[in-house]
Amino acid sequence: MNPTDLAADAVITLAEVDRDAVAALLRQHELELVAVPAGQPIPGSFWGDEEAGIIGSSVFARPDTPIHSLLHEACHLIVLPPERRALVHTDATDSIDEEDATCYLQIMLADCLPGVGSARLMADMDRWGYSFRLGSTRAWFEQDAGNARHWLQQRGLLPGDAQTDASSPDPAR
Repeated sequence: MNPTDLAADAVITLAEVDRDAVAALLRQHELELVAVPAGQPIPGSFWGDEEAGIIGSSVFARPDTPIHSLLHEACHLIVLPPERRALVHTDATDSIDEEDATCYLQIMLADCLPGVGSARLMADMDRWGYSFRLGSTRAWFEQDAGNARHWLQQRGLLPGDAQTDASSPDPAR
């Protein structure tokens, strides 16, 4: 199924994208995608239901797991140093800086997945209920995420050319 053919209120799920591409993206960050059979509880899921789970360096997902959830939980692990990552079970952090960096990075990494992309992911984040003070994920990402971008840049965690993109929002804002 082409993601653009989905109902307006549906979010793109793992079943609708190339699972090998998702696993390869996670491997680039020393993470493992663990497939959970349909209908089974997802280990390490903070939100329950179909939402992704994390334990150590593993990201758990079912076919009905939203890609935004899978990327969000994976990015929680990516932003952590290895010694903290190893201790994660279900809840990665209570740091606002890490949460913002996680949201920013998941949007960036969506462009690495064929059939997903950042625009689709941001729309799905809005559908799910992410809340940003400017009213939408896109507005936050384009106008208010300078601190998150700066945080990721300081740690060398932005993908490719985004690491040195001079058009990024001012982190001092």
